[in-house]
Amino acid sequence: MTTSLSVIILAAGKGTRMQSAKPKVLQTLAGKSLLGHVLDTCHHLTVDDTIIVYGFGGEQVQTAITNQYAHLPITWVAQTEQLGTGHAVKVALAQLPKDGQSLILYGDVPLVSPHTLANLQTANTDGMSMLTLTINNPFGLGRIKRNENGKIEAIVEQKDASDNEQQIKEINSGIYCVDNALLHKYLPELSNDNAQQEYYLTDIVKMAVADGITITAIEPEHAFEIEGVNNRQQLASLERTWQSKIVQDLQIAGVQFADPTRVDIRGTLTAGQDVFVDVGVVFEGDCTLGDNVYIEAGCIIKNSNIGNACHLKPYCVVDHATIGAGVDIGPFANLRPDTVLSDNSKVGNFVEIKKSTIGNGSKVNHLSYVGDATVGNNVNIGAGVITCNYDGVNKSQTVIKDNAFVGSNCSLVAPVTIGDTAIIAAGSVITQNVDANALALGRARQVQKPNFQRPTKKLK
Repeated sequence: MTTSLSVIILAAGKGTRMQSAKPKVLQTLAGKSLLGHVLDTCHHLTVDDTIIVYGFGGEQVQTAITNQYAHLPITWVAQTEQLGTGHAVKVALAQLPKDGQSLILYGDVPLVSPHTLANLQTANTDGMSMLTLTINNPFGLGRIKRNENGKIEAIVEQKDASDNEQQIKEINSGIYCVDNALLHKYLPELSNDNAQQEYYLTDIVKMAVADGITITAIEPEHAFEIEGVNNRQQLASLERTWQSKIVQDLQIAGVQFADPTRVDIRGTLTAGQDVFVDVGVVFEGDCTLGDNVYIEAGCIIKNSNIGNACHLKPYCVVDHATIGAGVDIGPFANLRPDTVLSDNSKVGNFVEIKKSTIGNGSKVNHLSYVGDATVGNNVNIGAGVITCNYDGVNKSQTVIKDNAFVGSNCSLVAPVTIGDTAIIAAGSVITQNVDANALALGRARQVQKPNFQRPTKKLK
């Protein structure tokens, strides 16, 4: 019988040490909010309900997450007073089913993996499982105390630990999988009779042990999975740790990085074999690279697909574009959203393309702007050519058919169609359609005055 799974995410903390007007859980790591990482991770599992406990900046948190995760059913619960982790889970009880299990997670612990959470859920065979970690320096952290049979009997905080207990190296992460029936039983019984006058979630471990429940502990594959973020130094450190993990996985898959410490992947990057990535390259969103792609320094690639054997020269921006195989781009090219470059095309120096398709083997080499255009195969677009696609109110289309040649410094005033194998003379302003195989000139006639006397300055 399949057990239903709820997720409770504690996201009420202010994050005072971040020194920010933005709630801590909305701070970003690898281009995504901390809370967004947690939501993406837990929903790799089969989750029946997600409860987010919010507090400081609750309206900001709700707006940001609702806009980005509208597809997820989320229940929001306010924690109006921050009275400890036990209290934070307790305020969610009214929304929590009486049966099934719950994962208890934290909005500022962003990198726990789906694999770890799946193992944690599987490990809960008697009512409760927890995520622990064995580290060399556990100072300041709660220790996992076990009995002579190796079973968990308590969590001992640093300030309460004896000399022997302080030698324990297994620590509590605070992440649990608990039967909902136990949460409904134990959380109302929590006491705040302690120095901090807070309700500690760790007390449910003591209650479970008293009830004879065997608590299973598992450890994550990577220590960073349980690292939380409390200040900007920790955020920066975790960012580099995560970037290093992503880069290592890509290296194993066959990607070469000129310097693994000087690349940022703020999303998902899928790459083929024999890919080279130079320094200062940034990937954002979902990006795919084919085999033998070569990316030079300083490029920014966002939500784009790049085909086999493409070459991106330095400082190109590729944003929501689809690029075929064997395409040569840049340097300093700007491919804006809805750009499609077909196989073996070329886009050169300081070229901007927006919402346009460039056909097979076509070239836009220098200092040109192509917007709202369909360019056929084997077209040559000269330096300084622009498609005049906007009249101040409407955007209009330019169509350039196969084998056409557009000379340098031409303006194509849309809507306009250039026929197959047509030639547009350099410096022309084209306002009407051009037939196939025709030569079109749209420029003022040249006038020459021989022996022209140049103006001179008058002497004072």
